[in-house]
Amino acid sequence: MKAMILAAGLGTRLKPFTDFHPKALFVAEGRTLLEHAILHLKTAGITEVIVNVHHFASQITWFLEKHDNFGLEIAISDETGALLETGGGLKQAGWFFNNCDAAIVRNVDILSDLDLRRMADAHHGSRAIATLAVKERNTARYFLFNHEMQLCGWENRKTGERTLARDEGRMKPMAFSGIQVISPDIFPLITEEGRFSLTSLYLRLAGQHRIMGYADQGLVWEDVGKA
Repeated sequence: MKAMILAAGLGTRLKPFTDFHPKALFVAEGRTLLEHAILHLKTAGITEVIVNVHHFASQITWFLEKHDNFGLEIAISDETGALLETGGGLKQAGWFFNNCDAAIVRNVDILSDLDLRRMADAHHGSRAIATLAVKERNTARYFLFNHEMQLCGWENRKTGERTLARDEGRMKPMAFSGIQVISPDIFPLITEEGRFSLTSLYLRLAGQHRIMGYADQGLVWEDVGKA
């Protein structure tokens, strides 16, 4: 199993720090967000990681070199020419996941102690093309799941926007934790080009493919960009 850390965003919520640095190097609880993400992946036995970069990309590569990649094999997916968002970033890094049975993809700006091994086991057992870590918490945006925790849609309660891939009546709203496990089978299904989100990709695929929710039972979860 391999992993990707999504670290290319501009981090506007962390200004003024991100006027001069990438959000991945913001320090929370004594460590940079990038180091938190790497250490979390190491708890699952991950040894190969790819990190996408855009904003102050050279600072991230310097930081990783300075720390000898924290003992991992780390590749860089360079988006300095154009920011591709989460879905486009994953697609560009698709080459990294050849000969891989599954991949953990996680946002750099969250703190979490989610048991990634257990989540990966659940993903394999469900035969899903993607498994999304979700929590019951207050937010504006929710994924919508049926009673089997299969993805059916998405809604933004602040704007009233709602998208359904399948209408199954009463659905359970769950907040995304910024962590997912994907199967390599998803890559041939990605027809989008350029910049697009993973959310839009999942909603397009959910009508015909199994995309599952996984209850995040971790004790720690924080979106540092909202701190």
